[in-house]
Amino acid sequence: MTPRVKICCISSLEEAQTAIRFGASALGLVGRMPSGPGVITDELIASIARRVPPPVSTFLLTSETDAGAIIQHHKKVHTNTIQIVDSLQSGTYHEIRQSIGSVKLVQVIHVTGEESIDEAQRIAPDVDAILLDSGNPKLAVKELGGTGRTHNWMISRRIVESVPVPVFLAGGLRPDNVRAAIDAVQPFGLDLCSGVRTDGKLDPHKLDLFFTVLSKN
Repeated sequence: MTPRVKICCISSLEEAQTAIRFGASALGLVGRMPSGPGVITDELIASIARRVPPPVSTFLLTSETDAGAIIQHHKKVHTNTIQIVDSLQSGTYHEIRQSIGSVKLVQVIHVTGEESIDEAQRIAPDVDAILLDSGNPKLAVKELGGTGRTHNWMISRRIVESVPVPVFLAGGLRPDNVRAAIDAVQPFGLDLCSGVRTDGKLDPHKLDLFFTVLSKN
């Protein structure tokens, strides 16, 4: 099965329309972050999300770590999916679900070593999907995505094989390595930001090349 593709760091309605035209199944809309690319205002996130046609998914990327703060962030933007890019420090996933109903929850796991497998297995029963990325939440200024780096795909493969929910793979994916990434990890979906951009802007040529590579068996 060809993985679904999420294009992240969408910065305008025009970028959203371009990503959808090339075949994106989901769009990532980045809220306030301690570092990294693609941050836009909550007002712009809400405006883009409102105009994205079904069945394309709209992901709010939130760096909030408290369940109540995540709920409040979502109420400002009304995406159909919440991507929690840091670990939940207070409150529960159940609390978020009770408040927002049918909105899907995706938890990011930053693959830093073998401990990431245990983290994914512990969290998976409480969320709708897991997204494996290459950040480092332990730095003084947290890296929570958009690093352009790959990570250990063998660990990611073990996570895919050991959790009961779909897994997205992120981190340094480009047209020249995506086939190897798929073969190594066998993810449900792929998540791209820098790999399809030039000077920070979504690049139609790179998008075309990426989806062309993806379509080849």
